[in-house]
Amino acid sequence: MSWQAYVDDHLMCEIEGNHLTAAAIIGHDGTVWAQSANFPPVKPEEITAIINDFNEPGTLAPTGLHLGGTKYMVIQGEAGAVIRGKKGAGGVTVKKTGMAIIIGIYDEPMAPGQCNMIVERLGDYLLDQGNLIWCDSISRLVNLLVVLPS
Repeated sequence: MSWQAYVDDHLMCEIEGNHLTAAAIIGHDGTVWAQSANFPPVKPEEITAIINDFNEPGTLAPTGLHLGGTKYMVIQGEAGAVIRGKKGAGGVTVKKTGMAIIIGIYDEPMAPGQCNMIVERLGDYLLDQGNLIWCDSISRLVNLLVVLPS
């Protein structure tokens, strides 16, 4: 499945009649892997600040989370895994995976919990897939070593 399909089919899906306003999957280095058509252009320093907050939780709280020039007040999340932000009746959820961050932006009538569920479930799925790939690679290596003559 392409990264764009993850955005189109999973992040921008309908949940109880609502959709995210915008979504993206962005590499830890700031490279946009895929995004919805209306995702705001992000600045490299905005992605760097988000990654820094994952590495040192709490660094965004004093200044806010900036994304596409919009400032979100940082609210509760999961240190090192999820950052959530609020602005008026909308907000943002950012989930960290092994190589990327998944971003969902929402406005009313979508509820914050709906956005959290969409973004975090995809992130958890991708984390599980990465772990499965890693475990499969280790298994193959171990099997190869067992077969090799000493």
